[in-house]
Amino acid sequence: MSRDVLALVQAGGQGGRMDVLTRERAKPALPFGGVHRLIDFPLSTFVHADVRDVWVSVEYQVASIDQYLSGGRPWDLDSSRGGFRRMVPQTGSGPATEDKFAHGNGDLLLRLARDIETHGATTLVVSSSDHVFAADLDPVIAEHRAAGLAATVLTAEVEPGEASNNVTVLQEDGLVTGLEEKPDEPRTGTVLTEVFVYEVQPLLAALRELRAELSAEADGDDSGIGDFADHLLPRLVDRRQVRAVPLTGYWRDLGRPSAYLQGHRDLLAGRIDALTVPDRPVISNWQDRAAARVRRGAVLDDSLVSPGCDVAGEVVRSVLGPGVVVEAGARVTDCVLLQDVVVRRGATVTTTLVDERCVIGEDATVGPSPDQQDEQSWSRTPEDGDITMLGLDCTVGRGVRLAAGSRLEPGTTA
Repeated sequence: MSRDVLALVQAGGQGGRMDVLTRERAKPALPFGGVHRLIDFPLSTFVHADVRDVWVSVEYQVASIDQYLSGGRPWDLDSSRGGFRRMVPQTGSGPATEDKFAHGNGDLLLRLARDIETHGATTLVVSSSDHVFAADLDPVIAEHRAAGLAATVLTAEVEPGEASNNVTVLQEDGLVTGLEEKPDEPRTGTVLTEVFVYEVQPLLAALRELRAELSAEADGDDSGIGDFADHLLPRLVDRRQVRAVPLTGYWRDLGRPSAYLQGHRDLLAGRIDALTVPDRPVISNWQDRAAARVRRGAVLDDSLVSPGCDVAGEVVRSVLGPGVVVEAGARVTDCVLLQDVVVRRGATVTTTLVDERCVIGEDATVGPSPDQQDEQSWSRTPEDGDITMLGLDCTVGRGVRLAAGSRLEPGTTA
């Protein structure tokens, strides 16, 4: 791919829906599948499409992701000409509506407009960084440029309940005719995946046109453009300038606790093809960890165990991040434990998301009883309120019981 194509990963949002897991980290830095991070998926997709100029826009908890990104080196994007570039909010660099923090992912494109224009690419590929997917972008970009339209959106098919949490796409013969944002009664299960291909000039023209129309009614430095589906895409749709292309394979937005847990359930069930596409691996910034150890008497049932783990207890349908310790007599069921979590002997942890460096004390009970799990509960997507969540560096004391749906803020001792 020539440098006529520029890629942008939007990794700047606060990720408030992920509650305690994003109090002290950017959401794109959330681990997935033990050894990956959410931001690995768009970065790897761009690299495999041979897009060599990749920008990552970050605005929240930058330090939590900066070291991981390592200047793009793990993805071979560190280059003396172009390559990786980290985009952060600036002040004093232009009009108020192109300065400071963005007021939505559509507004962000306006704030980067001068940088995009200066780069000189004719095509811009944009992806959010809170979903799991694998897309072959080579043919998508080629077909987009041949079509001569302003934008191409990649879509996925989801269940009606999931469609209500996304932007649905109405289309006719591949041309987008309308968008519905989080509809109560979706007319379609086709949703935006938040992977877009734009032609730069019509995109920037639309953004500046919208600013002229909307900024007078907005507050302060807000352009009024908001998110993609608020004004930008509807304007291009009204002009019949947007085509829809289905994204083949697995896709899920993991921006809510229930979706994050369900994504890991899907991984264990073998439904996610993104991690097994030949010649297109998901590239990560690997940790230096020793091999995992499974001790005599341990039980591992349908689970993933990352490097550095030490398992002596029982682990059922769970994902263990690097360095997790499960002592003898402990039981972990339907959980995602991030790196360096320790579960002491006799503790029971069920349907829980546990952040890094947490310690679950002896004989503690976190979440519902594992006996309440049945095949029906495994097969349905959980509600956010059913999931127990522990933030960074929490400690659950010996014999303490935390009910299903409990939340512990980072650093809490219970």
